[in-house]
Parts: sequence; C-alpha cells; structure tokens
Amino acid sequence: MTITAVSIAAYVIASLLFVLSLAGLSKHESAKSGLTYGIVGMAIALVATIAVVLERVFDLDEIDVKLIPILLLFGAIVIGALVGLWQAKIVEMTGMPELIALLHSFVGLAAVLIGWNGAIGGFDGSDVVDPGKNLRSLTNIHEAEIAIGIFIGAVTLTGSIVANLKLSAKMKSAPLMLPGKNVINVGSLVVFAVLTGFYVAMDTHADQTAAFILLGVITALALFLGWHLVASIGGGDMPVVISMLNSYSGWAAAASGFLLGNDLLIVTGALVGSSGAYLSYIMCQAMNRSFISVIAGGFGIEAPTSDDTDYGEHREIQADAAAELLAGAKSVVITPGYGMAVAQAQYPVADLTAKLRAKGIDVRFGIHPVAGRLPGHMNVLLAEAKLPYDIVLELDEINDDFDETDVVLVIGANDTVNPAAAEDPGSPIAGMPVLEVWNAKDVIVFKRSMAAGYAGVQNPLFFRENTQMLFGDAKDRVEDIIAAL
Repeated sequence: MTITAVSIAAYVIASLLFVLSLAGLSKHESAKSGLTYGIVGMAIALVATIAVVLERVFDLDEIDVKLIPILLLFGAIVIGALVGLWQAKIVEMTGMPELIALLHSFVGLAAVLIGWNGAIGGFDGSDVVDPGKNLRSLTNIHEAEIAIGIFIGAVTLTGSIVANLKLSAKMKSAPLMLPGKNVINVGSLVVFAVLTGFYVAMDTHADQTAAFILLGVITALALFLGWHLVASIGGGDMPVVISMLNSYSGWAAAASGFLLGNDLLIVTGALVGSSGAYLSYIMCQAMNRSFISVIAGGFGIEAPTSDDTDYGEHREIQADAAAELLAGAKSVVITPGYGMAVAQAQYPVADLTAKLRAKGIDVRFGIHPVAGRLPGHMNVLLAEAKLPYDIVLELDEINDDFDETDVVLVIGANDTVNPAAAEDPGSPIAGMPVLEVWNAKDVIVFKRSMAAGYAGVQNPLFFRENTQMLFGDAKDRVEDIIAAL
C-alpha cells in the first residue's frame, strides 16, 4: 500500500473527527471533547499531508531539488507553530474576536496565493482532464477554479482585515455609507462573473500576459469588494460578520482544495463554510436582521441616526446599597456583556454568585446570542470562571422569568438589554430580540459611563424608574459588593 493510499484513509478519518468536533462544540458539556476531536483530526491531516509531500519529493532525482521543498515545508510548520503558541499565550478573551478575524485573513491570503500559483503554472490541471476523452467541456475547469478561488480568498482577506480593525477599535465601528453602495456590491459581483467568463474562455497559455492582467483585475476587484462589504456593516452586526467571515474562509479553503486536488481541504472547507453560514443565519435571527442584508454588506440597511431624545435623569447607586438589595432578594439574574470581558470581572462575578447561592438566593445568568463581539463569548468567559452550566440560560429560556425576578445585574451589556428594540419602531435596533430586564423589580447597571454601546444607540433602560447605575470598573464594583455582603 502506497503512502498516498494511506493518506486518503487518514483524510477520511480526519474528516470524521472534524464532524465530531463540530457536534461536540455545539454543547457546553461536550465542548472539551469536541475540541480534542478537532486537534486530533488536524494532527492526523498534517502528518498525512507531510508524508504525501515527502513521497513526491523523494521521487525527484537531484538532491538540491529534494532539499529545498523539505526545508520550506518544515520551516513553514515550525514558524506557524511558534506563532500559534505565542498568540495563544498572549491573547486575552477580549482580544479573541479580532484574533479570529485576523486568522481568517490568513486563510484568504493562502487561497489567493494558491490561485495565482495555479495560474502561473504550478498546477496546470493536465493530469486531471484528458481533452481526448469527450471531456472538452471540462478543459477550462482549472481556470474557473483559479478565478473563483482567488475571488473568494481576496474577499475574505480584506474583509477580515477590516473586521480586525473595527473590533480592535483601530477603525470606526460605524457603517461606511458610500453613495450607491448596494449598486457597488451587486455590480462588483456582476463584473466578476463577466471577467471570469472571459478568463475561462480565453487560451491562457497562448496569451499569458492578457490572462495575468485579467486575473489581476479580478483580484483587485475582490480585494475592494471584501473591504467594502465589511466596512459597510455597523458595529452592532459584528458578531454576524465574524461567523460570516468564518464561512468565507471555509469556501476559500474548499476552492484551494479543488486547485490542489486535496480531498481533505474540500471536505473541511465545506464543513467550515456551511456551518459558518448557518451560524450567521442564527445570529441574524437573534438580531432580527436579514441574512442576505448582512452578508451583502448591510444591503438595504440605513445608517443609525443620532438620538436626541431627552430620557430624563439617571439614578446612581453605590456598592453597599447594591449589596443590600441583593441580600434581600429571592431571585437574581445576571446579564453579562462585552464590558465584563474587558474588566475581567468573570471571576469576582463567580464569587458573588457562590455567596448569594450560599444564602439560598436563586442566581441565574441570561446570555444573549450576540453578547460580546463573538458568538459564545460570554459562555466561554463564564465557563472559564467555573460557573455551573445549568444556571447559564439563553435568551429564550429566561426572558419570561424577568417578571418574577427581584434584581437584575447588567454587567457590561448595553445593546442586548435595550428596550428601544421592543418599543421604538424608529430605533436602528428595532425588532431585535433583547433580554427584557426592565420587567424585573430592580435593575442595577454596571457601566463605566453613560456613553452609548457598540452599536452607537442610546439605551433608555438607564433612565427607567427601577434602574440604578453603578459606575466604575465592573471587577472593582463587584468586589466592593462582595465586601459589603
């Protein structure tokens, strides 16, 4: 049995492990085993790919020709592993969304480079199609793979870079509103389809200069479209953007798999692409956004207007008074947001939860699907602090219970608890399902200031009669409450 045959079997096993990984990651209780499946599957895939490459290299005659690809292969592995370990060590949970966006850009860049390599002649497709066997309709399939792979990869590349800049606050989170932006997006897709048709139809070997110019135009168009798509999406929709870019990176990987003739890349790319697309759809439902609108770069969504409404005066509360409210409560719900992640407040929040539960107080957590800037962001933070899974509930599981809740602690959340979504048809977040915390007896909002949230929308919750603001760093204020208790 040849190494190639063994590698095919290894790819099948790795594919199955990736499917098990996705299934495991869908639940808190099985997430750790799901991660393990993914790691083992990737290790098997990597070893099998290295074996195939080495087998092909050792078939070469000249020793110098053998040495160069081996050095490049293991050099890339070592550099990639060191960068990965370094990033895993230094990244904080608050920086995870922008890191993931950056990793997606690497996938896009790889797809672009593989596509151009295929165009230059690294993979001419001659071993795939024999024009003399009644397959003339497939003779230019290689050129189609090149154009589509480069287009998807380039869109993913610049789109992910813009997402990284927005999430890291190096670029304004407000949506870019160019005149005729919808026409720009749709027109870019039409131009890409026309240019791809010309590229596939032409004899690329006879007129390489014209072919490279055409491919360069396709690449530039895709780079622009990726930038414009994500730049046109506002900060409130960034959780959807992350899952959307995850989907794009999957399709870019699948396109590279077709170019390289690698079945595992095709399968893995399809898994990532389809699961990312479905997650984006779920996120859009959670935000009452049109899936087509968001993935098309905010197609049909107008920019939020400034809100000059006078909501009155807010009320403040101090830590000792908040502790008194909690001590007298029978039921407490905590709704965390990105502010909790920034303050690293999950550990004192876990201590507060333990103390309240020891007093017989029912404490639960309400998690909005897009809390934070990454799907599942809050769930990971709470799991990191060793909070029990059974008291961490999703929006639809806890929303009906706020009427019977004595105290709600809103820690660093803003847009996900905004009553304007349910009560103001003119609000930019109108119709978005939110945690209806205002129905509780008392609401305490932990916030650094009265500034609007990431979506740039003012929150009338802060001015309600049953709401009190606890200003300052969330971690410090929670620790003050624990001391007062």
